[in-house]
Amino acid sequence: MFSFAYPKLLLLLLLVPLFVGLYAWARYARGKKLRKFGNPKILAPLMPEVSPYKPPIKITLEMVALALIIIACARPWGGVKDEKTVKEGIEVVIAVDASNSMLASSTADEKGIDRMRTAKLILEKLINRLDNDRVGLIVYAGDAYTLIPVTSDYVSAKLFLNSIDPSQYNNQGTNIAAAIDMATKSFSEDKKIGKAIILITDAEELENQQSVMDAAKIAARNGIQLDVVGLGSTVPVPIPLKRGGYLMDPETGEPVRTALNEDLATEIASAGKGIYVNASNKEALNELDKQLDTVKKTALESSFSAIHDELFGIFAWFALAFLVVDIFVLDRKIGWLDKITFFKKEEKA
Repeated sequence: MFSFAYPKLLLLLLLVPLFVGLYAWARYARGKKLRKFGNPKILAPLMPEVSPYKPPIKITLEMVALALIIIACARPWGGVKDEKTVKEGIEVVIAVDASNSMLASSTADEKGIDRMRTAKLILEKLINRLDNDRVGLIVYAGDAYTLIPVTSDYVSAKLFLNSIDPSQYNNQGTNIAAAIDMATKSFSEDKKIGKAIILITDAEELENQQSVMDAAKIAARNGIQLDVVGLGSTVPVPIPLKRGGYLMDPETGEPVRTALNEDLATEIASAGKGIYVNASNKEALNELDKQLDTVKKTALESSFSAIHDELFGIFAWFALAFLVVDIFVLDRKIGWLDKITFFKKEEKA
């Protein structure tokens, strides 16, 4: 089946007879002017270089080239063929800390960008790099919650990511073990698919550190890579509240101060056969990206699509060939050809 992607462009083919008509009119007008000076047969020897047949050849070449260019622009299709597309990737579950400590500054400056905002910026960039991978999103504080199951819908993942607000979770704390356990259970049951957990935290787990290590080791035994992104400064800073002031310790009456526990974060990543990166490091995202590349990619899905067999290139090449020939066809007569006599008059005895 022969068709065109832009059939309306074929209307431009009407330019061909228009130009031919203009050429014919110009030739007629030229002949008419010559006849004013005298008999064309008598005037012909006065113009020995003028060829009577070259101009028609040139206009023919040019009009054929024009027609081919118009057809090529209309994008001709010769038929339809099926093409199989296979997407290879991994499954990634992102566990984001939503405890009150994430409201604290991500730097030693108390008025710096809060850790939650920094986490969202990093993860949004990371999701943009995931390409064909599937992504899931978990948020945790005192408990862990699934915001979005493992999916290829990156747009929804970003929307849910930006909606995370520590003030929405009443059960506060930093239950990292629950987050890792829920992330481990969030993956598909297909063991052939590579899996990874990205834990976003300040690692301020004051209790049950052993349960955190156990959860990380279980994930590693199940073939799940656990990478940790640390947020915050190792210098303790207070936790500001949206209503104003700072989070206070009810026992001492002093502002609660929080700091990044890099030692614990590194231990968690080591137990989970992954890496630890500090979010303040400019190369953190690249390092994390490289680490995810070590996870074996598997065909996640395949699809068939009907693709037209493009033919515009054939017409374009033919048009170019006609234009090249036209360049070498000059208006003057061919000198060596005039010396050849194809027909001789018979002499009378």
